Amino acid sequence: MSDIPTYRKPAAGNQPDYLSAAYTSTVRRTPSQPLILLPQSLSEMTGPVFGHERVTATDADLTKQHAAEPVGERIIVAGRVLDEDGRAVPHTLIEIWQANAAGRYLHKNDQHDAPLDPNFTGTGRLMTDAEGNYRFVTIRPGAYPWRNHANAWRPAHIHFSLFGNAFATRLVTQMYFPGDPLLALDPIYNCVPDKNARERMVSQFELGLTEPEHALGFRFNIVLRGRDATPMEK
Repeated sequence: MSDIPTYRKPAAGNQPDYLSAAYTSTVRRTPSQPLILLPQSLSEMTGPVFGHERVTATDADLTKQHAAEPVGERIIVAGRVLDEDGRAVPHTLIEIWQANAAGRYLHKNDQHDAPLDPNFTGTGRLMTDAEGNYRFVTIRPGAYPWRNHANAWRPAHIHFSLFGNAFATRLVTQMYFPGDPLLALDPIYNCVPDKNARERMVSQFELGLTEPEHALGFRFNIVLRGRDATPMEK
């Protein structure tokens, strides 16, 4: 018998649909023809790669990147990156980006009528350790309008980008917060058909991660593939 584990495909409904009528931009970008699979070349599979020397300690603490502390509720977001069998995925580059406490991104295309924070850029990165652990310190993002439909508001969320050995292995997901009433109304969150799969994008408050008189802690584990995979953007 072979010792090579069998790849377990995601169950139906565990990943976002390419086309979700309520999420209007998917109507324009969903492929109208069958996809053509192109074989990857050696260069795509082996590079470019990222090293520890390009990631500094302050990259993971979004509250320490400027001259003063940003405005808002300080939080800790931590967890593990795992494969389909629950094994750690070590030395993986994670990048995050998010809106500030008022619900605005530091980006020229974001013209939401909310203040920018001169002490908050909204981006961070780190490498997971040998056990697949990661830990960010940041500010809880605010909700913001996004014009998908009448009176549409995005729930508070943090974008996660995970890189393997090369750009071709990049995966992107979003982390949400427990108890947010906007989740039930959000077309992006709800374009994942399976309820249990959607809930894998919701972090969990954890007292053990919370630091006294400093920051609340939220755990968000990320499973890269298989039937228990975290939903990833397409």
